[in-house]
Amino acid sequence: MKACALWLSASALAFACCGTAAAQTQPETQDSGTATSEAQNEEIVVTAQRRSENLMTTAVSASVLSGTQLENKGVANVDALQFAMPSVVVNNFGQGNDFNVRGIGKAEHNTQTTTGVITYRDGVPSFPGYVQGEPYFDIANIQVLRGPQGTIVGQNATGGAVFVNTNDPIIGGGLHGYINANYGNYNDAGVQGAVNLPISDKFAARIAFFGERRDGFYNITGPGGARYAGSNNDLGMAAGRISLLWKPNDRLSILSKTDFDYLDFGAYPASPFGTYFETLPGTSTPNPNHKDLFDIGLNAPQGARDKFVRSILKVDYEFAGGIKFRSVSSIQNANTMYRADLDGTASDTPGAANSAFYDSVTETQVSQEFNLISPDNQRFTWLAGAFGLWNSYFFLHPYQFIIDVAYPFDLPAAQYKLQGRNPTRSLALFGQVGFDITDNLKLELGGRYTASQSTNHVDVLQYGTYIRDDQQTKSNNFSYKASLGWKVSPNHYLYGFVATGFRPGGLNVPVGLGLPDPFKEEEITSFEAGWKGSFADGHIRTTITGFYNDYKNFQVIIGYPDFPTFGIELNVPDKTKIYGGEAEAEFHFGGFSLDAGINILHSELGTFYANDPRVVPAVPLPCDPRTGPASGNCIDLGGRRQTYAPNFTFNIGGQYEIKLGEKDKIIPRANYGHVGAQWATLFENPALGDRLEDRNILNAQLAWQHESWTLTAYATNLTDQHYPAALNSGLYFAGAPRQYGVKLLKIF
Repeated sequence: MKACALWLSASALAFACCGTAAAQTQPETQDSGTATSEAQNEEIVVTAQRRSENLMTTAVSASVLSGTQLENKGVANVDALQFAMPSVVVNNFGQGNDFNVRGIGKAEHNTQTTTGVITYRDGVPSFPGYVQGEPYFDIANIQVLRGPQGTIVGQNATGGAVFVNTNDPIIGGGLHGYINANYGNYNDAGVQGAVNLPISDKFAARIAFFGERRDGFYNITGPGGARYAGSNNDLGMAAGRISLLWKPNDRLSILSKTDFDYLDFGAYPASPFGTYFETLPGTSTPNPNHKDLFDIGLNAPQGARDKFVRSILKVDYEFAGGIKFRSVSSIQNANTMYRADLDGTASDTPGAANSAFYDSVTETQVSQEFNLISPDNQRFTWLAGAFGLWNSYFFLHPYQFIIDVAYPFDLPAAQYKLQGRNPTRSLALFGQVGFDITDNLKLELGGRYTASQSTNHVDVLQYGTYIRDDQQTKSNNFSYKASLGWKVSPNHYLYGFVATGFRPGGLNVPVGLGLPDPFKEEEITSFEAGWKGSFADGHIRTTITGFYNDYKNFQVIIGYPDFPTFGIELNVPDKTKIYGGEAEAEFHFGGFSLDAGINILHSELGTFYANDPRVVPAVPLPCDPRTGPASGNCIDLGGRRQTYAPNFTFNIGGQYEIKLGEKDKIIPRANYGHVGAQWATLFENPALGDRLEDRNILNAQLAWQHESWTLTAYATNLTDQHYPAALNSGLYFAGAPRQYGVKLLKIF
């Protein structure tokens, strides 16, 4: 939805660069407000399969973080999840991001490619990959499931699924809540809170709110070193949530939640990748243009703002026989505005390669899911469901999607403009059965049939030439999962499964070269086996998992075969393979707790040929994606690594509770996350900025807890690593620098 033109004039729906802003997360105020070592030994519950299941005896690989753990680990936004659990990589391009799990997700930043990692908010799918700056506040827990989840979660969940669950109202829970205020460097000031309102013995409400403002991270200069007059990276966010829960009797429960968000990110400044190198690529010669990632020159205006409303209605009814009926509905509406200096320089020289971007796009999404769920206490269990999702992008009139390659001269012959709409639809029927072969051995079988559709009704003005595009593509698929779980003993569990998933195909918008073929749906077959164990009466928990994934029709964007300046999305004809293993461990003894995770990954692209659109030869040679032939401008990409799929990720964190009398505690905590080097494009050209370096993020905090008050000094990115968080349009987007401050929490 956001456009950053990886190649100027690439597929009109293929431009998007988006991201998130900082936010403070909140402990689970429905309990004690802070996590004790004893609470950490309780059962970990996952709900992705529409039941409440013990994670340690369920055939799924997942990480679950409570609101307290998010707070302790410094996970203030979606970007930070990659430093708190293994196998997760987030690359922030502005107001959207590429979220990959085990190397699978979204490696192309555009609207026509669906995401492979679905994010659910309170039980409903959120916007698919964009408008992702929604702050974490009043969070109950976040569940990240790894591997295909297509049977229950739905299409596109080829890499995994993320469930963000906020706190519900509590009937009979009394008047309680919290308020949390913080202040830090960059004049970062924020406040959030929530209150539970016990209206009657059958009705309760919960109101939560969030606000933050922060100065920008960047030093920006304009032409000739003058002061830059445009927007910096100044942040201003306001969000609220109203939740209502009605239980007229023991069988019926009706829950509604409505979120309102206005998120002004100021801007997402970015600089040409070449200025980041301290020495010229391949030499020891100092780079005369070297600058820090936060020292930027711009001459085009910048801006980034999201606003949206989401309403959810969940109805649960239990019949006399114990069968449960569930309905989950949502309607979401958002507008996102983005301005960017696409060349990342302050040059105003006539004839220089100055380019700028602007768009204002509205997105609406409606979803509906119905479930029938059998009782849990039976040898044979079952689940049946139906699902529908309707999403539309509205590229507003008149032509509020503009790529200008001759900024600031406003020349129609140098502008690419788009208006129109892109509606998509997904309908599905799914089911799952489980059978206890013995008391300790369980077989589960599930399947899902999905019918997807995408349609373009857009007008393009390509450098003054009018192009009309009215196309439609459909993708139908049956996904399945078969798993076997064996409870070897009360403390050890083994499982294995085979699962499939798919992402639907889509449309390539014409760019003056006729109507390119639609690209096909992408399919994945995954094999996984794992062991979960607990020791010392639950004080130690461990999991080890191995997985092997086969891709069919892997979706990529490359240079157009006959005109590589333009982009086209197609399918890799040969199979792509991604495999590896991961492990997690938790230790809790008295006041000491430690958690760690590790992932080792190997990815191998299937054989196909492509032009690097950034390198345009003087004499273009033929380059068929299937047959090549290989030449200086036709590259054999077989065996290359998947983009944004580092070979190694690792995280570790620990804390120790020091009691000071009956009412006070001192709790120091440190967390470290490592995300290995990764490739930003399939062409793996370091000289063009394709290699993104390791990320090593250290967070720390020191909390003083006195009864219902907690005062915390915190720091994120303690070593102040300046690293490229993403590459797009030849620009590096920086990860957040060191931030520190204090926050004061009051629970009542």
